[in-house]
Amino acid sequence: MSRREEEFLSSPLIVAEQKHCKDEEGEICESLNKNSSTSALSKTCFHGINALSGVGILSVPYALASGGWLSLILLFLMAAVTFYCSILIQRCMDMDPLLASYPDIGHKAFGKTGRLIVSIFVNLELYLVGTSFLILEGDNLDKLFPSVGFHLFGLHLGGRQMFVLLAALFVLPSVWLDDLRILSYVSASGVFASVVILASVFWVGAFDGIGFKNSGSKMFDLRGITTSLSLYAFCYCAHPVFPTLYTSMKNKRQFPLVMIVCFTLCTFTYASMAILGYLMFGSEVKSQITLNLPTQKLSSRVAIYTTLVNPIAKYALMVTPIIDAARNRLPGSWPNKRTAGLFLGTALVISNVIVALLLPFFGELMNLVGAFLSTTASVVLPCLCYLKISGRYRRFGIETMVLIGIILMGIVVVITGTYQSVKDILGRL
Repeated sequence: MSRREEEFLSSPLIVAEQKHCKDEEGEICESLNKNSSTSALSKTCFHGINALSGVGILSVPYALASGGWLSLILLFLMAAVTFYCSILIQRCMDMDPLLASYPDIGHKAFGKTGRLIVSIFVNLELYLVGTSFLILEGDNLDKLFPSVGFHLFGLHLGGRQMFVLLAALFVLPSVWLDDLRILSYVSASGVFASVVILASVFWVGAFDGIGFKNSGSKMFDLRGITTSLSLYAFCYCAHPVFPTLYTSMKNKRQFPLVMIVCFTLCTFTYASMAILGYLMFGSEVKSQITLNLPTQKLSSRVAIYTTLVNPIAKYALMVTPIIDAARNRLPGSWPNKRTAGLFLGTALVISNVIVALLLPFFGELMNLVGAFLSTTASVVLPCLCYLKISGRYRRFGIETMVLIGIILMGIVVVITGTYQSVKDILGRL
């Protein structure tokens, strides 16, 4: 594993203070610096909350609007299931002290095939999240500066397309960096950003004339349940980083407590945003709630600008593992891995731009990521790996039945959610 990948695992979503990370050949992950138990616990909780906090907060009002008020139950159900799956990851790692990453768990359970499957799902999820960042930037900048566009080589680029290109040009140098430490500190503001966005939306509703009595809300809509579940699943897609978070802890027995704190606080934040957004805009709420906010209000601009900053900082941290994975598979005779990294990083950004311009549908793309990738990586795979590593599949009991039930539920979400999201994307092309 390269230095940049170590930087990613230790800083972007976790910002953990570990010294060395296990690579594919099996070096053992070393623990955190010596801290007091209380300090280590609070830091780990912060890192866990930051891992779970992301752009999903922008889409939960749309998720609630899709399924109606009763779909809020599904948010809590998804939180409970994904919390349980985080504990399953801990149990897998407790069975073998050499395990230090999510692909390691896949390898322990199903050999090289398991490692490959886990790696594919994790990297594909990171790739599409990076794409969604560019779409998000384009949509929100276009709202702030409407009716902007220009001609390039005889082609007219509208405001949204132009801002996608500008955002890509802005993040491109960060992809070339060897040291991502500065960006990791900015991306650690994910917790703060979520709080600012939530407070700003509340301020818009309470004091800027929107109000919280929208009459367009509904109690239940069966047609939108798959969309709701997919977006809720996307909110809890941090499981690939939990193994590194776990190995970085001094007192690993506190991991369940950390997960309880993280999932409780993040679920409260997501539920609060969903309720506020749905009360304010009803069925008219958009896939990003910032697109509903009146831009002439200061509070709205604070929410939108906060939304814009965090993805810019996190973009390089998200795509770095993909670049490093590709670079590490280059033949040993490759003359300059540094030059290869620059080329691969540039190519990845260009491909992200192409996808963002061809599929400029933030909500539908998040549906696809949540249904196909997040549900698989955060629900189905942890249960399958635990069943195999623990040997529970050999004996039938209550826990085995629960695990099988969760796997079947996850598969249903994957199939129905993926079908619906692909259908929606094709319908908008």
